[in-house]
Amino acid sequence: MSTTTAVAPLSTADAEALVTAAREAAEAAGVTVSVTVLDAGGHLLAFRRDDRAVLISGETSTRKAYTALQLDTPTADLVDAVQPGGLFHTLPTALDRPLLFIAGGVPVRRGGRLIGAIGVGGGAPEQDHAVATAAVDVLV
Repeated sequence: MSTTTAVAPLSTADAEALVTAAREAAEAAGVTVSVTVLDAGGHLLAFRRDDRAVLISGETSTRKAYTALQLDTPTADLVDAVQPGGLFHTLPTALDRPLLFIAGGVPVRRGGRLIGAIGVGGGAPEQDHAVATAAVDVLV
């Protein structure tokens, strides 16, 4: 008989805490962003778009979160993989939602298990990544 340790899933309270931490990190950095949090199944748990953010930043944050979740890797680590000759250069995009290989998507783990992802869009890629990482660090 095998034993497994239960890991609490990403809750709406966790998702709201991620959004709050991301908003605070973005404000501290002086950037305007949209934030999307998905659970492990890819379902939207929380979303926030600053009124000053461009409209497309909401779709961008969602696709970044989705990419980080599907590939279980921060999107910042995947940027080179989609360049010609990279690992994902010919990756098909016939998925439910196209992947987006721009920094700002970060998987969320608890007890070593993937429980969701956060995506941040609206700033420069490095800023988005820093905001997403800061939010995940607060949750852990």
